[in-house]
Amino acid sequence: MKQETPHAASAREALEEAGVVGEVGTRPIGSYTYQKQLKQGAFVACEVHVFPLEVKRQQRTWPEKSKRQVQWFSSADAAAAVQEPALSEIIRTFQKLPSSS
Repeated sequence: MKQETPHAASAREALEEAGVVGEVGTRPIGSYTYQKQLKQGAFVACEVHVFPLEVKRQQRTWPEKSKRQVQWFSSADAAAAVQEPALSEIIRTFQKLPSSS
């Protein structure tokens, strides 16, 4: 079985979690680490690579629609809204890259 590329996994997650479909860049625009708390209470370090996605449309339904509240933001408002400082910085400094990058 062929393993999914990181950028393809990013696009799949965007579809599953927010119902968005579009063109994903092949190179990350940034990365950060955070401590994720597991159900058992333990913490594990996670490294996140952020890929650009040019959204073409949002589906009417998607796998996690009932678990998520979707809200559209300007990039400045999104940077202010996220809790992770490193992700906020990635959003603030993002410049549109060609989808083939």
